Amino acid sequence: MVTWNEYRKHIRSISAEDRFVMDTLNRLQAERLKRGISQKDFAEQINMKQAQLAKLEQLDSMPTLRTLNRYANGLGLQVTLSVTPMAASGSI
Repeated sequence: MVTWNEYRKHIRSISAEDRFVMDTLNRLQAERLKRGISQKDFAEQINMKQAQLAKLEQLDSMPTLRTLNRYANGLGLQVTLSVTPMAASGSI
């Protein structure tokens, strides 16, 4: 089975923003699995149907920031964003 980290190296058609969301969800899912929490139990914990969680983890739809935080909060984590200056592009 190909992992997300292996697969993502070959993706060119997905925007950087969508890749960020996918990477974040991948990290959260890895944390859930590391803790040994089943998909069914976790779905109940975050008040979501198991089928919804399965679709989310399979990236059948792009999760919103609210959904990512709902997932993270279920693990005692939070998703944070920051605003930083863009790298200089040489234009004024």
